Amino acid sequence: LNAELRFLKAQINPHFLFNTLNNLYALAFSKSPNTTEVIAKLSQMMRYMIYDSNHTMVPLGKEIEYMENYISLEKLRLNEQIPIEFKVEGDPAPLQIVPMILIAFLENAFKHGVNNNATNAWIRVNINLQGKKIRYTIENSKIASSNHDHSGFGLQNVQRRLELSYPEKYQLNIQDETESFTVNLELDLASYLPLRTQ
Repeated sequence: LNAELRFLKAQINPHFLFNTLNNLYALAFSKSPNTTEVIAKLSQMMRYMIYDSNHTMVPLGKEIEYMENYISLEKLRLNEQIPIEFKVEGDPAPLQIVPMILIAFLENAFKHGVNNNATNAWIRVNINLQGKKIRYTIENSKIASSNHDHSGFGLQNVQRRLELSYPEKYQLNIQDETESFTVNLELDLASYLPLRTQ
């Protein structure tokens, strides 16, 4: 099970890295003033992905910071044209979480919900903390040109990781409507039990 968890985590984010590097090249080529900001945020994200996420648990605040950096880079890519709401209710400071659990849903929202040509696109993200319980809601528009299955490998991956790390201590509800896609995840962060090797 530990090997499976390592494998699942290793599948996260390669497409984002390549996309960001391509965007960074375009910014540098055009001598955009945003180039240094993108480099700084990407550096912070890589540090989290390579070092922090190798731990069994990470501070929830760091996971949220990673998500904020991700959104900032996507906003730059989209030229700030798409309304994106990101709200955190409650104090994440005392909480820890299995790393890279929340980001997969956010990546999915950007992948299938927005592009530079979608004038009515939008994304709304809410993280609500009550005690050691988290309610994570993410809603996004669906672009007509997206032919991808929203329940593809990325979401199957994160659901399997939830099953391994928080067995029977989470509720995941996904609503795939004609014009929108919504994920509701309720998770008891106090319930995590590390896997034990024989």
